[in-house]
Amino acid sequence: MPEKSGSMYYNYKNYFSIVLLAVADSNYRFTYIDIGAYGKECDSTIFKESSLWNLMEKNELHIPDPKPINELQDQDFSYVFLGDEAFALTTNLLRPFGGYHLITTKKVFNYRLSRARRYVECAFGILSNKWRILHRPLNVATDFAVDIVKAACILHNIIREKDGLHYEEHEINELPIMGFEDAVHQANYVRGGRHANEIRNNADFSSFDLDPYILIASSMGILTSALHDINIK
Repeated sequence: MPEKSGSMYYNYKNYFSIVLLAVADSNYRFTYIDIGAYGKECDSTIFKESSLWNLMEKNELHIPDPKPINELQDQDFSYVFLGDEAFALTTNLLRPFGGYHLITTKKVFNYRLSRARRYVECAFGILSNKWRILHRPLNVATDFAVDIVKAACILHNIIREKDGLHYEEHEINELPIMGFEDAVHQANYVRGGRHANEIRNNADFSSFDLDPYILIASSMGILTSALHDINIK
C-alpha cells in the first residue's frame, strides 16, 4: 500500500495497483504506454486523461487519411485503434457492440474485433512472463514501480525487435560473457530461449523513442489498446 494514499490505488480486484495503459502492434510491441494511474480509476477515465487521447482529440496523431480496404472497395474506411467496451466509440477508435442479445452480424463483428485485440493481450502476457518481477507485488515506492514497468516495456520491445538471434551466428571470441567458454560445445544447438546477452550487445537503441511516457516502435501494424493492473504493495 503506497504511503498516505488511502484507497486511491485500491482496485476492484481487491488489491493495490497502478495501471498500465498500452497500445500494441501486430508484432506484440508496445507503440504507446502510459503508466501510473490510480488503480481505482475506471478505464475510460484513465484513457481520457492520457496524452494519447489529447493528441487524438486535437487530430495531432498523424493518422493516415481514410481509404478503401482493398481494390474492390469504393468506400473509404478510417484507420482505427481497437479497444474493448471500456472505451468510447470515436472516428479513430473502434469498440465492440455492447449488450448480450445481439444479432448474428454483430456477434460476428465482435468476434473478429476480439481476435484482432488478442495482440495486445498476448503482449501483456509475454511482458509479465518474461519479467517475472511483475508476477508479485512491487514492494517499492510508487515512482520506482513506474520506472520498473517502463524499463520492462522498453526491454520487451528490444527483445521483440531482436528475436531470432542464435549463438551459432557468432564466433567464439565474440561471446559476450567472460567464463562462457564452457558453453561452446552448444554452438551447434539451437536453443529455444531468448538470448538476453546477445540482445543487449546487439540492440540498436536508435530505433526507439525512450520518452518516459511514450514509447514509439520503429514500425506499426494492427493497433490495439488495453489496460493492465500492476500489483504494488
